[in-house]
Amino acid sequence: MSPSKQVRWLKAFAIAAFVTLAIPTPGRAADRVTGYFPPFKDFSVSVRDLEAFAKDGKIPAEYANLAQQTPPAQLQQFRQSLQQRFDVSPQYLAQVVNSPLVKPLLERVGESIQTDSRQNGSKSLRIALIQSAGDKRQGLTVLNVIRRFPSRQVKLNLAEVFTIYDNLTELFKLRDTTVSTLDRLADEEAQTNNTNFANRLDLRSAGTFRWQKRSFAWRDRSRQRMVPGDLYVPQTASARPLPIIVISHGVAEDRTTYAYLAEHLASYGFAVATVEHVGGDATRFRKYFSGLAPAPQATELLQRPRDVTFFLDELQRRAQIDPSLRQIDVQQTGLVGHSLGGYTVLALAGAQIDFDRVQLLCNPNRSLNLSVLLQCRAKELPPKRYAFQDPRVKAIFAISPLNSTIFGQRGMSQIRVPVLMMGGSDDIITPAIPEQIYPFTWLRSPDKYLAILDKGTHFSTLSVAKSDSVFPVSDSFIGPEPERARMFTRALSSAFFQTHLANRSEFKPYLSAAYGRSLAPNGVSVASKSLVDTNTNRASLRLNIVGASAAESLVLMLQQDTSRAPELAPSIINN
Repeated sequence: MSPSKQVRWLKAFAIAAFVTLAIPTPGRAADRVTGYFPPFKDFSVSVRDLEAFAKDGKIPAEYANLAQQTPPAQLQQFRQSLQQRFDVSPQYLAQVVNSPLVKPLLERVGESIQTDSRQNGSKSLRIALIQSAGDKRQGLTVLNVIRRFPSRQVKLNLAEVFTIYDNLTELFKLRDTTVSTLDRLADEEAQTNNTNFANRLDLRSAGTFRWQKRSFAWRDRSRQRMVPGDLYVPQTASARPLPIIVISHGVAEDRTTYAYLAEHLASYGFAVATVEHVGGDATRFRKYFSGLAPAPQATELLQRPRDVTFFLDELQRRAQIDPSLRQIDVQQTGLVGHSLGGYTVLALAGAQIDFDRVQLLCNPNRSLNLSVLLQCRAKELPPKRYAFQDPRVKAIFAISPLNSTIFGQRGMSQIRVPVLMMGGSDDIITPAIPEQIYPFTWLRSPDKYLAILDKGTHFSTLSVAKSDSVFPVSDSFIGPEPERARMFTRALSSAFFQTHLANRSEFKPYLSAAYGRSLAPNGVSVASKSLVDTNTNRASLRLNIVGASAAESLVLMLQQDTSRAPELAPSIINN
C-alpha cells in the first residue's frame, strides 16, 4: 500500500475509530457527537444525522462543503464503518475490555473520547460496548454504541485525536523508509554473494530424518505448576548427540501453533520440544473469556522462562532412567519464541528486565505500540535482578518478539549468543521498528541476523485454524501468503540452527540476503506457482535478511530520522 493510500486509509480509520469508540454508558442515550479543537470552533453532529448518512448517504446541509472535499470512496468507507456489525458475545467482550491489558488502552482512548464534563470516557465506553454486543437486534456497531452513550453528548478531543493520527502517519512513513533501506542493504549484500542455491540442499523441504512424537506433562513441584508439551525425537542409528530446540509460544497460543516448525526441524536431526505455558496459553484464555478463570498475571513474565529451564532440567533428569532420551544433548539448546515467547527466549539468552526503563516509560504509558501494554505489566513485579539466563542456550530465533520497553538497549546488550530476529513490516502488535529493528542494532553478539517479512504481520508465521483461534483474526490481520511466511520460517530456522547449534558451517551461506533473494519468484528457486500473484507476477510477501554488517547503516538511518514516530516508543535510541 502506497504512503498516500495509507494516509487516506488512516483518515477513514481515525474518523471511524474515534466516532465508533466515542461512546459511553447505560441509562441515557447520546443524541449528539461534539468535538473541540482549541482555539477553533467546536463542531456538532446529531446521532439522527449520522444514522441518515449511514442508511442512505444523506449529508447534513452544514457539512455539504466538507463532504465535497472528501473523496467519495472515503465517504463510502465511513458509511460502511458506521454500520458494520461485529458478532461478539457480551460475556467475551466484558472479559476483554476489563482485562489488565486492554483497560490501559481504553484509558488512553478515553482521553480523546470524553463525557459531557470532559472527563475520561473509558468507563462509559466499556459499558456501551458490552451493552451493544448484547443487543441481539442491532448488535455491536458504531451507531449502536453511540446510541447507548450514557449522556446526551459524546465529546471528542480532536487535538488528541489528530496527535494520535499524526503519530501513526509518521510511524508508517518511518516504517516504509526503513523497509526501503533494508531492501537496499539486502540488494547490496546479495550482489557480493555468488552462491548458487539451486545446486544446494532445499531447506524449504523436509529433511531426511524420521521422528517420533511423544507428549509430556511434567509437574514443577517448586512452583506447583504443570509444564506440558510435545517432544519430537529424530530416529537415528548414529550415537551422535542430538541438540535440542525448545519452542515457546505467544499469548493465547499453545504447543500446536508451531508444530509445523517442530516437525521440520526434527526432520533435520534436532530434538524439538513445544512447551506449553499454562498461565497464558489458549486454554487459559478460553477459560478467562468464559469467566471460568482469572486474568493472566504479570508473574507470567517470570514463569515462562522458568518453564523452559524446568523442562531442560527435568529432561536431563529423566534421561538418566529413560534410554530413549539419553541421546538428547541439553547442553546444546536452541530456542524459538513468538511474541511473548520471543520475550521468553531473549530472557533465557541473557536479556535483563530494565525496571528503571519500565518505570520511566510506563508511568504513564503514552505509547501507541500495543505490545507496550503487556511490557508495562513488569511494573507490577518486584524490581530486582532476575536470573533467567540459562548457559545451556547456545542460539535463539525470536519471531516478532516484544522487548523495547521491558529490556531496552541496556537489557538487550547483555545477550552474547547468536540471534536471528524476525519481524513483519505490517505487524501492529509488535511493530518491527521498535521491537525488532532497533533491538537488532542493540545486540552485541557478532552473530546476529535480521529478517523482515515485507507485508508480513504478527500472525503470518502461525499455523492456527480460524475456528481454533482464541481471538477473532481476519485475513487482513493474518496478512498475505501465510504459507509462504511459514516456508521462510522453516528454511531460515534450519539454516540458523544447523550453523549455530549443530556447528555445521556449510549452512552459513543460507543466512544471507542472497538466499532471501533466491526465494523470490524470479530468483533461483520458487516455492510454488500458487505462491505468486498471477496478476502482478510477483509475490506480495518478500523476505529481507541482513547480517551484523548492516547494523551500522540502520543506526545511521534511524538517527537521521526527523519524524515524530519515536513518540510511539520514547527513548528507544539512547538509554
